[in-house]
Amino acid sequence: MELLDELGRIVGAAHVLTGGETERYASDWTKVFRGVPLAVVRPATTEEVSGVVKAAAQAGVAIVPVGGNTGLCGGTYGEGALMVSLERMNAIRAIRPDARVVTVEAGVVLDSLHAAVDAHGLIFPLIFGARGSAMLGGCLSTNAGGSNVLRYGSTRALCLGLEIVLPSGEVLDLMTALHKDNSGYALKDLFIGAEGTLGIITAANLKLFPKPAAYATAMVAVPSLGDALTLLNRVQMATGGAVEAFEYMPGPTIKAIVDHFDGMRSPFEDTYDVNVLIEVGATAPRDAMPGEDGTIPVVSYLEDVLGEMLEEEAVLDAVVAQNEAQRAAMWAIREGNAEVALENPPFVNTDVCVPLDHVEAWLDEIGPRLKALDEGMACMVVCHFGDGNIHYTAQPSRDDPELLDQILELVEELAIAHGGSFSAEHGIGKSKIASMRRRKNPVALDVMRQIKAALDPAGRMNPGKVLP
Repeated sequence: MELLDELGRIVGAAHVLTGGETERYASDWTKVFRGVPLAVVRPATTEEVSGVVKAAAQAGVAIVPVGGNTGLCGGTYGEGALMVSLERMNAIRAIRPDARVVTVEAGVVLDSLHAAVDAHGLIFPLIFGARGSAMLGGCLSTNAGGSNVLRYGSTRALCLGLEIVLPSGEVLDLMTALHKDNSGYALKDLFIGAEGTLGIITAANLKLFPKPAAYATAMVAVPSLGDALTLLNRVQMATGGAVEAFEYMPGPTIKAIVDHFDGMRSPFEDTYDVNVLIEVGATAPRDAMPGEDGTIPVVSYLEDVLGEMLEEEAVLDAVVAQNEAQRAAMWAIREGNAEVALENPPFVNTDVCVPLDHVEAWLDEIGPRLKALDEGMACMVVCHFGDGNIHYTAQPSRDDPELLDQILELVEELAIAHGGSFSAEHGIGKSKIASMRRRKNPVALDVMRQIKAALDPAGRMNPGKVLP
């Protein structure tokens, strides 16, 4: 009670939530890990976050930062902890169009940032399905990826500077907007992807990019993923590296998504095994301005490659979006995957990455090996094929904890065997602690533990996450 009273003095009693008021913070999107926090506190400034952290330190209480709570790995599980919600820190402090930099607080919702910079003819290119509720602090804390990593990189690549409240309550000001700074260790990169285990991100300087003046978007069916990789490379050559997204979905996944949503339909009349959503963005007027005949050059570049590959029988079918509605319909299929994949437990949600030229072999191998564990196994698969990130959701026929762990271990083992990683963009949280123990280089784990001990010797920041 003394701690709650002190928190009320810092942030206002109305922003210290207890009991049933904490229900909406109790679990991330998967609902797998559900905990009852001591309280949820909602500071509105960096100074208030600092005061909250100091008060919790004095009381010896663990802290779990939370943003939009759209994670998939239990990273905000907060049983008995003080959850610090950044939702009131939702100001876009400054947009500097000429420098292509935006200064945001951690509670800014991704879609709100998209709308704000769009007014300046700019984009913040981090795009994924939960952008309507995901907050920038969470995106940074998990090093979120999404569909546009191929062209722009993950969140780490989009961040120039950070403001962090350390476990001591001190404020670490790394809010540079510089593209070059060789003045010692790259400290900001320690906190991006650390999932709140080293401190609480409160603000950031982020990169902006010119908004494409035209898009060329198509759903393409190819005989194999080898042909898909050829398609990617040829379109990259034809457009000067302007491919923004390259998303693979097998036929059964598209069918499951289309059947789930009312009014949704596949762009193809026939059913194909290997389907790719490709999108190219053009910023240069020479590529985006319609010609006298109304054709848009970037669309023509894509159509020319598709036409050549159709003649070579390396493309089986293709539908090029002719307007924004058709483009949105194609993206709706891709972004509907998560809801369908996770709606029927039990499931094992995996997020692996392998080299681009190993994606096909990995997928060919994983199915039969999982069937050997459970003959009734089903799956949902989507892949950010442009960066090798495979979202493979295994759906076993029975809810057996031993079987679920065997599935996870097999998936990660095969990813490592192909020179990959067991975690590409969702983070570690609680659900991949066993994977870290099994697969992470032991020297790397030791270094990570030393960093954790140096910054958070009491182990109070998001305990039980990331590190075994």
